[in-house]
Amino acid sequence: MKHVWVKVDPWDKKRVTTALEGGADAVWTPPGYAAEVKTLGKIPVIAPDGDLAPGQDLFEVTLSRADDEADIAAKAKTHPVVVHCADWTIIPLENLVAQCPANLFVEAATVEEARTFLGILERGVDGLVITAADLGEVKQLLRLVKEISPPVELTPATVASVHLLGMGDRVCVDTCTQMGRGQGMLIGNSSAALFLVHAESLENPYVAARPFRVNAGPVHAYIRVPGGKTRYLSELKAGDEVLVVDYSGRTLPATVGRVKIEKRPLMLITATHEGRECSTIVQNAETIRLTRPDGEAVSVVQLSPGDQVLVALEEAGRHFGYKVTETILEK
Repeated sequence: MKHVWVKVDPWDKKRVTTALEGGADAVWTPPGYAAEVKTLGKIPVIAPDGDLAPGQDLFEVTLSRADDEADIAAKAKTHPVVVHCADWTIIPLENLVAQCPANLFVEAATVEEARTFLGILERGVDGLVITAADLGEVKQLLRLVKEISPPVELTPATVASVHLLGMGDRVCVDTCTQMGRGQGMLIGNSSAALFLVHAESLENPYVAARPFRVNAGPVHAYIRVPGGKTRYLSELKAGDEVLVVDYSGRTLPATVGRVKIEKRPLMLITATHEGRECSTIVQNAETIRLTRPDGEAVSVVQLSPGDQVLVALEEAGRHFGYKVTETILEK
């Protein structure tokens, strides 16, 4: 996840409200304005009298020669570091991105600069400090950063079987985001194989569309969340973030607004890809759908052996939601 701070120097109330409305992670103000920012909205303030004090909670470093890189890398191990450089063609930013696995920030005044900084070495810097004077440009920069989310690779798997099960506690994940065709969440019995469960964004004769919702599966199932991690569905609560994924693999973080756990009849779906079997459990109902490779939703009650659905596969196991490399057998 990328972070974005907005520089508000000199003080400008409208600039602060623009930062708040655009989802900035912090505003950077001159001394004496932290309390005034708090009257406008709840957001961290970077200032000597703010929530994060420069020189204590974060550092600014002017990069003038190659020797400065080691100092920046050392500071970035524990604190955010905002790096200033008059000419990045002289000392390439790639060097710092390679040396700093986290906490590397740079200033950006234009969308073009931001795209360059965020794409270096296919990883980019960890955060931007927006210095653009024009509020329209500030809004574009905020939108650019907030919409960045790494894609996932989706693979067509062939349905092998569909078995009816008994009752169980299943989870509906209601978000603060409207989802459309081909969008949903990655759910599965194993973190190594997650099915793209389609959002309830389609009209049907039984119930009104609820495009903010994914009827995900039972309480034990895994769900992919931002940062390349997974969680159990039973752990989710209002305010958490989940990952919305579309059939092409594009992703978008979404905030959970509500989680509904109810007893419902369930079914087990198994599928295979190149001899590898994967499975998920879903509610047995016409309105629950998986996603075909072309983005079309297919109701789970209409699935038959031989149908293809999208899954996200990975080799590593998980430990407390983090990817690990070890031998784990799940069946």
